[in-house]
Amino acid sequence: MSESRIELFRKMIEAEPNNTTVRFGLANELLKLERFEEAAVELKAYLGLADDQGNAYGKLAQALERLGRVDEAREAYQQGISAATRHGHPGMAQEFEMALADMI
Repeated sequence: MSESRIELFRKMIEAEPNNTTVRFGLANELLKLERFEEAAVELKAYLGLADDQGNAYGKLAQALERLGRVDEAREAYQQGISAATRHGHPGMAQEFEMALADMI
């Protein structure tokens, strides 16, 4: 099921490359399949287009951490903390702070 959804999302992105909803959906499908490198690429593309409230930064950090790219994961968590705080999501910011502390 996820592979067919991935193909559908990719076709939609071809038609509308700046559609943030589709990019985020594709990234989530890739994460489900543990295709972390591809997911990280899509999450970065999404974040380049959207004023994310923090969630995508957390997903990006987790993908990067699974890829062994710890410094990049830390930076994504830091950006997620800033975004979550800016958008009034203190619980999310605290979750990312705890994830950062666990990485040290």
